Amino acid sequence: MTDNTLQIGKANLEVFAQTLLELAEEDRDILVVTSDSRGSGKLVEFGEALPKQLVEIGIAEQNLVGVSAGLSSSGKKVFAVSPACFLTARALEQIKNDVAYSDHPVKVVGISAGVSYGSLGTTHHSLHDFAALQAINNIDIIVPADNFEAREVIKAAVYYPKPLYIRFGKKKMPVNLSTDSLFQIGKASQLTKKRDQYDVAIIANGETVYPAFLASQILADNKITSCVLSMHTIRPFDEEAVRNAALQSKVLLTVEEHSVNGGMGSRIASLLMQAGIYRPLKIVGIPDEHTVAGSQVEIFTHYGITPDDLAKKALALLEVSNK
Repeated sequence: MTDNTLQIGKANLEVFAQTLLELAEEDRDILVVTSDSRGSGKLVEFGEALPKQLVEIGIAEQNLVGVSAGLSSSGKKVFAVSPACFLTARALEQIKNDVAYSDHPVKVVGISAGVSYGSLGTTHHSLHDFAALQAINNIDIIVPADNFEAREVIKAAVYYPKPLYIRFGKKKMPVNLSTDSLFQIGKASQLTKKRDQYDVAIIANGETVYPAFLASQILADNKITSCVLSMHTIRPFDEEAVRNAALQSKVLLTVEEHSVNGGMGSRIASLLMQAGIYRPLKIVGIPDEHTVAGSQVEIFTHYGITPDDLAKKALALLEVSNK
């Protein structure tokens, strides 16, 4: 039986915009640069309250990143906000050269990420961004799971000394999945009770953390213990948390709103193999195909990213490990 008492809050994107406005009202060096995306980025209120701190580029993502890098070079704290599907594809060269290679601490914010655009289809889905950006040196990657993580990452990002990519979806998420009030970039958050040993480790990020957490409750009803990690930071990656979770568990399940190729799951598989830690492992995400059309919920259901399906996948892994 799942826990229906968890408080569902706002979309993490709304928390981002609200937090950034609060911070920018106190710091005039905080600037937002958008590509005709203030509406979808929930930044209309920001533009009305602080019109001199918002720069509208229009639908020109490459220019968005270049201008943001220039403003950053002059000492401004810049958040470049645009749909993730365009920002990390059309403007990838500018992210690589103008931001990462030039070491300008721009906060590149990919909105409506993953399959948030739903029925608009493959052209509007960003299922490549972890893979592409992990192959570029000097840009860290963060994917908040709930409202608490979203707020804390923006507070940390303002003064973060390196280029940073922050990814947000559109769905309303829990206020706080963790009982821990601490958030640290590069350190995974454990959402379940700490034990010496577990049956299953489930490592997820972003909007897949909630169904992963609910799956752990289904497993608990079946007397299966689980360690659930919110791997909110893809870089710098918390290798110690992954190694410990693997060593303490019989099987591992990774879950992400990303292609199964080149994302968090691939990184975990590589890490464990090279460390000589061998466990049955299932990477759950979007397979190597053009995604089906539908809402985010429908797409998640189609690809088995639901609490019931994740619990079934974990049980199937346990059957393999017990043979």
